[in-house]
This record gives sequence, C-alpha cells and structure tokens, in this order.
Amino acid sequence: MKTILDAKVEKPHIGTIKYEPKDFKPDVDVRWCAGCGDFSILSPVQRLMPELGIPKEKIVFVSGIGCSGRFPYYMDTYGFHGIHGRAIAIASGLKIARPDLSVWVATGDGDNMSIGGNHFIHGCRRNVDMNVMMFNNEVYSLTKGQYSPTSLTGQITKSSPLGVLDDPFNPVELALGSGAGFVARAFDKDRKHIQYVLEQAAKHKGFAFIEIYSNCVIYNDGAFEDFTRKDIRDERTVNLEHGKPLVFGKNREMGIKLDGFKPTVVSLEDGKHSVDDLLVHDETDTTLAFILSNMTFNPKLPRPVGIFQAIERTPYDQRVTDQINHEIETKGEGKIQELLKGKNFWQIN
Repeated sequence: MKTILDAKVEKPHIGTIKYEPKDFKPDVDVRWCAGCGDFSILSPVQRLMPELGIPKEKIVFVSGIGCSGRFPYYMDTYGFHGIHGRAIAIASGLKIARPDLSVWVATGDGDNMSIGGNHFIHGCRRNVDMNVMMFNNEVYSLTKGQYSPTSLTGQITKSSPLGVLDDPFNPVELALGSGAGFVARAFDKDRKHIQYVLEQAAKHKGFAFIEIYSNCVIYNDGAFEDFTRKDIRDERTVNLEHGKPLVFGKNREMGIKLDGFKPTVVSLEDGKHSVDDLLVHDETDTTLAFILSNMTFNPKLPRPVGIFQAIERTPYDQRVTDQINHEIETKGEGKIQELLKGKNFWQIN
C-alpha cells in the first residue's frame, strides 16, 4: 500500500495504459480467514478496476478498523488505513482536497454503523462523491465476536451470551433516510452481481452506499444462509432491476404486488395475477425505495438485493470547488499576509 502523499508525484497515464485485474493485485498475502466472505468482495473489485478506465494513481481506498480495514493493503492502488469509524471522515477530506481522485471506502457494520455512525449519516447527507462498501457480517469479527449494530435480536455472541436485546439497524433504510443518492445491496455468494452493483456505483456522481453481506466463518457462520444458499436463494431473494417487475422464484412463478403501500407476494401460476399486476421497480422513486427497504426483515417476503435508489444531485466536493472558484473570480486571489493580519491590527517595533 502506497501513501496518498505520493499520489502527487506520479503522472497520470490516461489513455496510454490498459490494465488487467492482476495489475490491481499487490504482492502480499491476503490475511483473512479461509472461507471468509470478504474474498468474494475483493475479487470483483479487482476485476472492476480495469473496466473503469481510471489511472491507478487516481484511485484511493480508505478503510477504518476491522477485517475490512485490511482492504487497502490488498489493492495495488493508493490507500489509507484509518482509525476506528473514521474512514468516511478521512475519505471526505481527501475527496474535497483532491476532487480528481476516485475515492472508495471499505468499512464494516461495526466500524460504520457504531463508532462511525455519525460520520456515515453526514456523509450521506452531504453527498460527498465516494463509494462506500460496507461489509456486513452482523458481528464484530476482528475483536472476536461481540454483537454489532446489525446483529439480530436474540443472536448469541461473545458479548450477548443470553441473546442480543437490541433491534438491529437496517443499513439500507438508514442510508436512504440520511440522504444517500445511490443505495444498493449485494451478497458474497454472487460475485458477478457485486461487480455489477459496484460498477453502477462508480458511475454515480455523489455518495454511493453498497451494503454487502459477507459471511464470517468464525464468529457468525451461516448468518445469511436462509436467503443466499444456492438451492433457495431464488425463492428467498428478489433482484431489483430498474424498469422491470419484481419477479422471483426458481421458475419465476412469484411476484411482488403493492396493496396500497404494503408489498405482498402473489402467484403467477394461479390464474389470478399476471406480470402486469406486479410492482415495477423505479430507482428514481424515493418512496418506493423505502417500501422495498422495509421488506428486509419481513420473513414473509423475499429479501431485496440490487439497487434501491439512484438519484443524482450536486456532490458536496463539487459545491466546495464551485464556491472557492466563485470567490476567486469575484474577489481575486487571496494573500496570506492580509488574511493573517485581518482588518484591524497593530505592529510592535
């Protein structure tokens, strides 16, 4: 992992270099546990980077603390391993100072939703142009298995031997409520889908949040098996595709219909309903995004994966740049000595 300060030394090679996934794989050992879901996130990211057409010296990965914190070491780009919960704060400052960079954040459910929760909601609100990948394993893994803000009620962990009493955060719902323009969900057992969602996030101008379910084989193994296992995922998940009806099932024999604002499952084989009756996904419909996010913990409904919302508005870093340029255009370049002296000063000889 290089330091970001070095990014100003190397010259970009736009249009002169074509990358392959191997170009983003540093010569280091990946030190996650065997079978960790994080491997299934790393691989799609390394495959995606060459497709973006961005020089390596213009790409930065920022992380906090946790298993996800190692991510910058496993990408042959610039990187910054921050402190607990501060990845988005660091990334925000970096993007504002260097708006030409493609900024990515790797964080976990504990790092991002607990100690980093305040930075997260304000990152969403400010709409800083960055891509936040949250590895959600519903437990603290690096610190040996304590319950996290996304752990389920009743979950047995090292710090909740009688079961978790808290209600969990719904990260997608929190991101939507905090103002994130791009909000999506994927899971580790579908690498192709992860890469697609991340590619769409990279194209989005503004704050992009992607919740990725990542199985922890040591402290919370099988947390997502009820809807990600290959033999049942078609029945237990529904893929959100813009402009398409919500159809699911092994034979695509079921669908989601709205009863008022309440989503319900209907059969497409009983002769009572057809595809024309189903809810059609619209990434620009903010009300619909909340309705779909509320399906997350409902055992009677399939769990939504894909892009919930994709709405663009002027990013915060662009607003800062525009404001500075406006001041320079209207008042001219500032002088540091005049700024330090201010309007009222005296000189001592």
